[in-house]
Amino acid sequence: MNFFQNNKTILKEVESHLSEKLGADVKIQSSDFLGGGCINHASKIETNAGTFFLKWNGNCMADMFLREAESLEELRKAANDQLVVPEVFAVKKVDASPGFLVLKYLEPGYDAGNSDEILGHGLATIHQYTAGKFGFYHDNYCGSTTQNNSPKTNWAEFFRDNRLGFLLNLIQKERPLPAGEMQVYDRLLNKIPELVPKDSVPVLIHGDLWSGNYMNTSSGPALIDPASYYADREMEMGIMTMFGGFSQQFYHAYNEVNPLPSEWRERNRLYQLYHVLNHYYLFGGGYRSQALQIAKSYI
Repeated sequence: MNFFQNNKTILKEVESHLSEKLGADVKIQSSDFLGGGCINHASKIETNAGTFFLKWNGNCMADMFLREAESLEELRKAANDQLVVPEVFAVKKVDASPGFLVLKYLEPGYDAGNSDEILGHGLATIHQYTAGKFGFYHDNYCGSTTQNNSPKTNWAEFFRDNRLGFLLNLIQKERPLPAGEMQVYDRLLNKIPELVPKDSVPVLIHGDLWSGNYMNTSSGPALIDPASYYADREMEMGIMTMFGGFSQQFYHAYNEVNPLPSEWRERNRLYQLYHVLNHYYLFGGGYRSQALQIAKSYI
């Protein structure tokens, strides 16, 4: 039982939450540790009610798993069976014991050759799921960084204040930038209304969709580890183009359903800037100079 042998409290809490959800007495029979996560611990758990995916952490923001569950549930509604989004079976905040999230276990599968096409069609469908304002129900997290999701009706204001401005304020508290660099960012923030579309529509995005946050499963491509909110959909492309992992077949399929504007690549690095700054906030290093270079290119 590896992890659970020394964590009987979580064992009991997971069983209790699953029992309440499923209306039956659920017992965990075995668990296998899963690697790959950089923030949380994860296991595949076998129970008398089936197989589930469990991730847990006692050293994170108290509501981190609640907010992830919220994103997953919203994505499930928007995906409309176009993509696999794991069902949430149990979620608990961090308190005297670690928080956790229990999801449907997704069996890894092989790419049948059209997974990029399915992913493209599916994400384009999600990006047609709209709301009245930019933002989300609660603040949530991109990695371990807080995202300010307080609602706004104007995309330029949301991107400027809730994303770039908010993150720069966090950076100044943890990894302060020199005054000269902050002057560059101040100039950029003032210019944001000229740089982004004025007719943006708030649509649901995954929020952290790089190649490590989707997977091929036996049921098709699946979205995992979201940081969702309602945004201009080009915001999604910022993180998607940072590390590669998405083919031309994906973009072709996306555009068949929900064509991107012809000039979207002109704004792409501007949206990347949020994620580059977040990487600097989390990890430091060369992301600082990369972010500054992007900022200067838009002023």
